[in-house]
Amino acid sequence: MEQKKFDFNSFIGMLLLGGILFWWMNSSKPETTETTTTPTEQTSTQAAATTEDTTAILNDSLRQIALNNKLGAFSYGAMRAKEGVTSIENEVLKLTIDHKGGQIVEALIKNYKTYDSLPLYLIKDKNATFNINFGTTDNRVLNTQDVVFEAQKTKNGENEVLTLKLKVAEDKFLEYRYEMKPNDYRVGFAVRSQGLGNVINASQQINLDWKLNAFRNEKSMKTENTMYSWLYYKTEGDVEYLRPGNSEVANDLSWVSYKQHFFSSILRSETPFNNATVTSTDLVKDKEKDTVFTKAYELKAPLALNNGELNYNMEWFYGPTDYNLLKTFKGTDLDQTADLGWGIFGTLNRWVFYPVFNVLKGFVGNYGLIIILMTIVVRILLSPVLYKSYLSSAKMKVIRPEMEEINKKYPGNENALKRQQEIMAVQRKAGVSMMSGCIPALLQMPVFFALFKFFPTNIDFRQKSFLWANDLSSYDIIFKLPFNIPFYGDHVSLFPILASIAIFFYMRMNQSQQANMQAPPQEGMPDMSKMMKWMIYFSPIMMLFFFNNYASGLSLYYFISNLLTITIMFVIKNYVIDEAKIHAQIEANKKKPVKKSKFRERLDAAMKQAQEQQAAQQKTKNKK
Repeated sequence: MEQKKFDFNSFIGMLLLGGILFWWMNSSKPETTETTTTPTEQTSTQAAATTEDTTAILNDSLRQIALNNKLGAFSYGAMRAKEGVTSIENEVLKLTIDHKGGQIVEALIKNYKTYDSLPLYLIKDKNATFNINFGTTDNRVLNTQDVVFEAQKTKNGENEVLTLKLKVAEDKFLEYRYEMKPNDYRVGFAVRSQGLGNVINASQQINLDWKLNAFRNEKSMKTENTMYSWLYYKTEGDVEYLRPGNSEVANDLSWVSYKQHFFSSILRSETPFNNATVTSTDLVKDKEKDTVFTKAYELKAPLALNNGELNYNMEWFYGPTDYNLLKTFKGTDLDQTADLGWGIFGTLNRWVFYPVFNVLKGFVGNYGLIIILMTIVVRILLSPVLYKSYLSSAKMKVIRPEMEEINKKYPGNENALKRQQEIMAVQRKAGVSMMSGCIPALLQMPVFFALFKFFPTNIDFRQKSFLWANDLSSYDIIFKLPFNIPFYGDHVSLFPILASIAIFFYMRMNQSQQANMQAPPQEGMPDMSKMMKWMIYFSPIMMLFFFNNYASGLSLYYFISNLLTITIMFVIKNYVIDEAKIHAQIEANKKKPVKKSKFRERLDAAMKQAQEQQAAQQKTKNKK
């Protein structure tokens, strides 16, 4: 709130000005001129002109007095400034800056459209504000968003420069300076003051306040808002993100990013902010209804004076959250806002999938074909693991009769340890590991979660079509339902259906392999084959529901991936694995002495001791 106070000097000046005007209006007489105008017409014309001039002078005087009361020393520049807007633009970005407040009122991303084919604005229709608030030495509080700046547009080589000044005098001012390079989403932004050491009250806190309500830009509002729109910020060298409905106080804050899925509004400062507050609020009340805004973001940061003056070199970024682009901004860590996943998942995306994708898009123009080629690459890389799994399955199939004989030889719970020991000895001689069946699944899980992040966050897939899907970064639609099914949605997507069918046949084919890998069921132990039969139906249904609202590019990947896996399994089973040869190898291995590791010796000793204890307990029980 601005402070109001009665200015006695201004009141006396206003009275004197009124007296002078009254005397001038009554003492001035019209000059005698030769004219055909009648005396009455002449008198009326002169009176009207005099009234207009007087009104203009009076209005200017009253405006000066009002501005002086409101702005104090800054009324000097405000009287000379003119309201309006000025635009600066390049090949990719257009910013419109309002002279009032010196703030960006429109940010147009030129080469992109919204999901409904409208121009893509990150700022428009007063959805964002930028304000610096400070006290003055004459006990006023100034908000820059309320004051009109003097604007001047110039050139610095190929760069467009817009300078806005709020003056106290010609050589004393507060300045905003925007500088835009060609073909760049980044815009230099400087805030500095000159000669205001005696105007700005250094004892009061100076506050920067930047707010933005994020527009909805994507087809899947639910996915955009709940999964990929976050407030990111770099504090004390680490990149953090903020969940909606929370505020955090951060020190050494070097940048803040208001992310709207595929697009970000970023403010970065060379001089980090201390004791800054970042806030994120979810504006979507009903997840099933359309909305204009998804999130409300805010940054509040105290600014520090340097020798009584403000001097901050900052940078705006309004553009795509493109990993390939952001990683070129060295030393900023802005590429982390692309959200490629944490730990090994992000590592796979950075060092495997993005490099492969970048190579493929260099000579393949269709992004659906790029996904298919990426799938082939991943399947080829994982095929040795699949082969090892099938080899172990074949070995288990060969020794399964021997394990069934051991079950018959040592029946009952009292022989459980002996039975398990004998089965492990047979597996060891055959060179079979029970873990070999789990390894393929374990290795594929990081790939699954990495690609789960890769396809929906890679802006190159946004609004790229393939077959019936018009946007590989969002769900495809072959039929719009007149109602909404919980957890499924109000539409039918074909790629998830195809992926679910493929995974069903893959699991049916894989069931026999898993059955071979399992030891014969033992007394007191659950039969895993029944659980596997149940999973054959559960997994495809779960995938059908989950992926119906997800990126069609990801469903396409899993559809092709499962088809390729089925093909590879068929080839390995029928043309690579020779069970007779494997049986001969196992028989040869049995004749060779097996060297036990120290771990195996300790494990066998522990099992033997447990077996002896069990036998002793059984003997005591029988005596009773």
